[in-house]
Amino acid sequence: MSKSAYSYIGDAWKKPDTSHESAQWHRLIEWREGESFVRVDRPLRLDRARALGYKAKQGVIVVRARVRRGGLRKKRFDGGRVPSKMGVKKITMKQNTQVIAEQRTAKRFPNLEVLNSYWVGEDGKQHYYEVILVDPFHPSIRADKDLSWIATRPATNRVLRGKTSAGKKHRGLVGNKGKGAEHLRPSVRKSGRRQKDKLVWKKEKQAEKTRQ
Repeated sequence: MSKSAYSYIGDAWKKPDTSHESAQWHRLIEWREGESFVRVDRPLRLDRARALGYKAKQGVIVVRARVRRGGLRKKRFDGGRVPSKMGVKKITMKQNTQVIAEQRTAKRFPNLEVLNSYWVGEDGKQHYYEVILVDPFHPSIRADKDLSWIATRPATNRVLRGKTSAGKKHRGLVGNKGKGAEHLRPSVRKSGRRQKDKLVWKKEKQAEKTRQ
């Protein structure tokens, strides 16, 4: 069975060639010297873009975003604090860098909605992602059976609410279903409030029984 062109593109991006004078090597140099947000004419990874909902039509654009990479380790204090309060180790982000890139891009283009994004490269200091943006007010988008949902009210500011693929991943909703994932949906905070309300209700019931 023959493979499609998208399959060959995907295989090439599983481990891109970053050797000296390679195409990716030149791209990273150009991106590093450019701006943080650059609108591109076409996706670099066409297979990944199409899988995430990209269409080559009016109302759909692609923006390359740059975000810093690295750990969150801080300089150790000389004194005046107990070790547990120094805030040096075990500091992690609540969001991954891909979500940060999506949210910054959404703020840069406030009239567009973020559909999804995908990784296109990284160097020693930066991560690079291509973010797919959609104009919810464009007539071609409203007439599209696959993209018209993004023009509805529930899709407003979806990237800020963790509704993209990267957002669902850092929320722990990807691959976690069934037993052991009872408190993940609709969100961790919502589940916590629900459990708190149950405890309050039980205490009120117990108080009523004791009064009777």
